[in-house]
Amino acid sequence: MTLRTPELLAPAGSLTMLETAFAYGATAIYAGQPRYSLRVRNNDFGDIEVLAEGIRRTHALGHRFFLVSNIYPHGAKLKTYLDDMAPVIALKPDALIMSDPGLILMVRETWPEVEIHLSVQANTVNAAAVRFWKQAGVSRVILSRELSLDQIAEIRQACPDTELEVFVHGALCIAYSGRCLLSGYFNHRDPNQGTCTNSCRWDFNVKPAAEDASGDVYVIEEREKRQGSYMPIEEDEHGTYILNSKDLRAIEHVQRLVEIGIDSLKIEGRTKSPYYVARTCQTYRQAIDDAVAGRGLDPALLGQLEGLANRGYTDGFYQRHTPAETQNYLRGHSESDRSQYVGDVVAWDAARGLAEITVKNKFGVGDRLEIILPAGNREIAVTQMENAAGEPVEVAPGSGHRVWLPLPPEAVGAFVARYV
Repeated sequence: MTLRTPELLAPAGSLTMLETAFAYGATAIYAGQPRYSLRVRNNDFGDIEVLAEGIRRTHALGHRFFLVSNIYPHGAKLKTYLDDMAPVIALKPDALIMSDPGLILMVRETWPEVEIHLSVQANTVNAAAVRFWKQAGVSRVILSRELSLDQIAEIRQACPDTELEVFVHGALCIAYSGRCLLSGYFNHRDPNQGTCTNSCRWDFNVKPAAEDASGDVYVIEEREKRQGSYMPIEEDEHGTYILNSKDLRAIEHVQRLVEIGIDSLKIEGRTKSPYYVARTCQTYRQAIDDAVAGRGLDPALLGQLEGLANRGYTDGFYQRHTPAETQNYLRGHSESDRSQYVGDVVAWDAARGLAEITVKNKFGVGDRLEIILPAGNREIAVTQMENAAGEPVEVAPGSGHRVWLPLPPEAVGAFVARYV
């Protein structure tokens, strides 16, 4: 059986992220304007000139640029949407990623030639819904994260003429496909308008409470921002879903998804760093290529993803788990168990034969580093290090510092990670 290579779709919040994604193996990127997408912060594409340049660079490489327009708008944004989108549509993004039926109707009526992809926010979980959206003019459906591999396979078989996309890596929301109300409740910042404060990852503390007429009740307190304010929650046979999830990592399922015939494998993280994009794209690029070639998963790829800051990993709903295995009850912040991003290689000094590193996190002589490049990674042991004056130093203290290491000129542009 000849397997088709799926698209590797990467997030971009800036031109640097866009270029990094393509350098490390992505074949498409998605980005959004802050007013009409679900990522307001860390998003440079609200500037029409930056957006135009991003689309131009993407098309010059022969790749695809998808514009996210997936809010559920209140009436005020309906009034401005078409006027604001007209110059954007003129830039010819390859598709709009949308979720609201009203906005989809407006785009279909105004720009019938524009390709529309249905956002995961629309919670599509069955083949009948996929057929409905196909009739509404949607060419691709991004399936809900709550589906198992077998359910995805059933939809693929029932809907062979609709492109299907699934998430394979990144943060998971605690609400169905991201439709969450917590941030709006706590801070009046609506996640469905793009201003999520990640309330699900606050430091909640569960307190015992007396049983009332409805059964067992637990009380939670958020210790950092809402100390002394207690909220009742209930737990049923499936668990309690108010604490944060581990991060999605489905690289072990890439082979099956390729065999099913999924059109696009998507990485979450438009507010993440270029380092994150480089690591995930490089790793999933190899996993896809290996799967198409009939090779099994390289176990080393799992370790490479452990090198990213994460909240612990889960494969989500691709295989069914008990809630305790998919929730992260211990911490809401990210940690790395394998390596830490410590710097960027920005220049090479021919006179000294050394490469310049802008430092992001502390490292020093004696550490083992990984030099991460699109052409392949290499490991080095730090045996010497100099400052700008050519004086030997033992430690690069942290962000804001610059040091020089004996690296070849082709290392310029690399990310540097320290093994921990």
